[in-house]
Amino acid sequence: MNRLAVAIAVAAVAVAAAAVYFTFRERETLDSLLEKVRRGDRFEVVVAGLSGGSVPARYTCDGEDVSPRVEWSGLPAGARSLVLICYDPDAPRGTFVHWVLYNLPPSLPGLPENLPKTGVVEGVGLQGVNDFGRLGYGGPCPPSGTHRYVFLVLALDSELKLREGASAFDVLREALPHVIGYGEVVLRYSRG
Repeated sequence: MNRLAVAIAVAAVAVAAAAVYFTFRERETLDSLLEKVRRGDRFEVVVAGLSGGSVPARYTCDGEDVSPRVEWSGLPAGARSLVLICYDPDAPRGTFVHWVLYNLPPSLPGLPENLPKTGVVEGVGLQGVNDFGRLGYGGPCPPSGTHRYVFLVLALDSELKLREGASAFDVLREALPHVIGYGEVVLRYSRG
């Protein structure tokens, strides 16, 4: 009888520990992941030739809404793939994701302007779904006021085992243990 009681107690503890683990994991948020992935060696990133200032209208909903050129340099040794996430931390309902790319080869010096809005971009990598519910880039389109647009590039020590169309949350969650460096540019855009 004592063995049965011990086995039941051990099983109950294991179930409770698993419940705590999965509850904690479910509470991970996009914002907490965005903070955690900023680690390792810092490298340079330039967006549309800018390291600060305003997003040119061409890359917004008021212009052609095409993706900007993004360049990076000084990647850490050991980088095997790159991730790019563009997001607006000032959106009225919380962080809004504008662009998700992953499994970019570190041999690329950057991304050309106007990438196709497809899941697989030949010679570049994979694109995920933005918060407009579409693949590829969706430019700044704030309802009012000035918003910040963060272009965050992560260097990873491996490729991610994700298919095209992943969310920023899934990409960041998978990338977190593999981040060895990062670079970012914050640009602003105003409407109305």
